[in-house]
Amino acid sequence: MGHLIRYIVARTLMTVPMVLILLTIIFAVLRLMPGDPVSAMLGGHAPEHVIELKREQLGLNRPLHVQYVDYLWSVCRFDLGDSMVLQQKVTDIIAEKLGATIELTVFGMLVTVVVGVFLGAYAADRRRTLGDSAIRLYGIVVYCIPVYWLGLMLQLVFGVWLDWLPIAGRTGPRVFPSDFERTGFYLVDTLLAGDTESFFDVLVHLVLPAFTLGLTLSGIFVRLTRANMLDVLKSDYILAAESRGIPRRRVVYRHALKNALIPILTMMGLQVALLMAGAVLTETTFSWPGMGRLLLERIYLRDYPTIQGVIIVFALMVAFISLVVDIVYAVVDPRIRY
Repeated sequence: MGHLIRYIVARTLMTVPMVLILLTIIFAVLRLMPGDPVSAMLGGHAPEHVIELKREQLGLNRPLHVQYVDYLWSVCRFDLGDSMVLQQKVTDIIAEKLGATIELTVFGMLVTVVVGVFLGAYAADRRRTLGDSAIRLYGIVVYCIPVYWLGLMLQLVFGVWLDWLPIAGRTGPRVFPSDFERTGFYLVDTLLAGDTESFFDVLVHLVLPAFTLGLTLSGIFVRLTRANMLDVLKSDYILAAESRGIPRRRVVYRHALKNALIPILTMMGLQVALLMAGAVLTETTFSWPGMGRLLLERIYLRDYPTIQGVIIVFALMVAFISLVVDIVYAVVDPRIRY
């Protein structure tokens, strides 16, 4: 237990410089972007003295190193500034959208892992058969498909042709979030409110976006799981278990799969960033009111503080997930220690 605690402390301390590097990159990239956010905010036709006055009010005329220090201090205080468009605190804007994105990302990852891991394990168990070839082909195809195209096809098939599932929005027209919204996570809020009708409405609206996001990345897990399972299935303890008459299904899906999960857990942490990137296109395709859609809208409007705030939250979430995966990694495999 002492070794595990030391490992967790060490990984937590290592996260600090990683977050600092991420914040520095965000600061630098946003200031190297073409275009003047103040001119865009004022419509592009404002007099020069008005532009300079606004730049002074926003602190954009100060030296970069002063802006950088203020920026880090503001992030430490969870103060991301005010929107240039709505004159509303960026933290309030993000708080309104964050629940939708986390909900979509969690269910997208769930689809990715369940589909990818179990198809990969099945393919390894049935290697060199028609089923193995079909699953490997699936992994290649879904990895190559653009997420927006897959979303449009699912909308067309299940929303338009079959009319089974809604194709846009987070709730239907008969559901009013103000009646149950507490945390911003609609599935949780509807359960807390005891509103089963709204719960199933929210769940149905989540199906297509989550499957669009999840299936696109499931191909990576199919190939990774299959490759690791093939290595594990050649191990001596697997052969010994089979020689003792333990059922094949139990050997493959309980013993072999558990020992093949270590690199899969690492990949899960790495895929969070891709899920966040995919959420931008998925939320736009399905009119999902989350952070990805917010980011795209504010890029068009050159809303400097909101863009910066959204990217900071994305970066912090990726860093936090990476830390959690490292800790789970050490719990699953006791050999991993500093």
